[in-house]
Amino acid sequence: MSLKPAVSVSRRIAEIGRDAWDACAANPAYSGNPFVLYDFLDALEEANCAVERQGWGPQHLSVHDGEGRVAAVMPLYLKSHSQGEYVFDHAWAEAYERAGGRYYPKLLSAAPFTPATGPRLLIRPGIDVEQARALLLGGALALCERYGASSLHVNFPTEPEWRAMGDFGFGLREGQQYHWQNAAYRDFEDFLDALSSGRRKTIRRERRDAQALVEIVRLTGADLTEDHWDAFFGFYMDTGSRKWGRPYLTRAFFSLLGERMANRVLLVMARREGRWIAGALNLIGDDCLYGRHWGCVEDVPFLHFELCYYQAIEWAIEQGLARVEAGAQGQHKIARGYLPKPVYSAHYIADPALRGPVERFLEEERAAVDQEIEWLTEEYSPFRES
Repeated sequence: MSLKPAVSVSRRIAEIGRDAWDACAANPAYSGNPFVLYDFLDALEEANCAVERQGWGPQHLSVHDGEGRVAAVMPLYLKSHSQGEYVFDHAWAEAYERAGGRYYPKLLSAAPFTPATGPRLLIRPGIDVEQARALLLGGALALCERYGASSLHVNFPTEPEWRAMGDFGFGLREGQQYHWQNAAYRDFEDFLDALSSGRRKTIRRERRDAQALVEIVRLTGADLTEDHWDAFFGFYMDTGSRKWGRPYLTRAFFSLLGERMANRVLLVMARREGRWIAGALNLIGDDCLYGRHWGCVEDVPFLHFELCYYQAIEWAIEQGLARVEAGAQGQHKIARGYLPKPVYSAHYIADPALRGPVERFLEEERAAVDQEIEWLTEEYSPFRES
């Protein structure tokens, strides 16, 4: 079906609407990625997390087919800083501003505050993918010029999108995360049997020690209550305040998440003597469990590993999911069965004086990341050799 060449800009995702947005975002080809669904992105706006006064000004793009229906969309934000992105360009901003340039505002396509790979160019089934991608990227570049923005960034796209953006003139960046892959394990013990004997013993000891001190409860769907969110928000605020000083998500966001996406939520909570003391929040895709936030108000040995990694693996095996993505950073995840995998971002820099140095840096960085992934896997993989 042919598409209209005009690209529309919406200052709130509500202007596009749930049905139109999810006709694109819920495309079965995207494996139910929860972070691009209307309810997730709208909750961030309604709860005053991803809004202009927080430095996240929505500029969502849409293109329409010949019958006037939304055919493709792109989550897009005008940023006045680089916080909450998990792909770090602070050094680029500092260098550009030292040279007399103005790095902010910039444009960013991403799921806010979420370092999880997923589609960024969301296309309704039956629409020509190449044409839709070209219109969305062309519209984003035109908006970059209109605002006088220094750059356009696309964080954590899928690999096919990433490669297409390279053909469109974007600089290609590669990073790494730690993901667990389900090799058709029957249960957690079957997974442990695939590990070296030393790692198997360590994980069993860590689980035994953590579980001896607390009661662990998994919550999803109708089991989630406001009491659970009250407790978890306390954990989130404690961890956020200690890590980076200003947590990004409001209490209202978690209520909206529970109200609108309860069946997409897995909240793993730990209770001691009747009191919630720790929790890990995961979101559920069709083939992946995405670990997002963790927090605690009491220190319990190995509880972080149990709630964030082992419970996630166990639940994914039970549900037949293909993998667990545990979020950003953390080489300690390797010993728990999470191996390094590449993740991607794409960057268009408007000023050639900055674009050249950035592209040279990205070329060197990609080679270094590939080498590090190979080295970490060979040297530190906990799995037994075949």
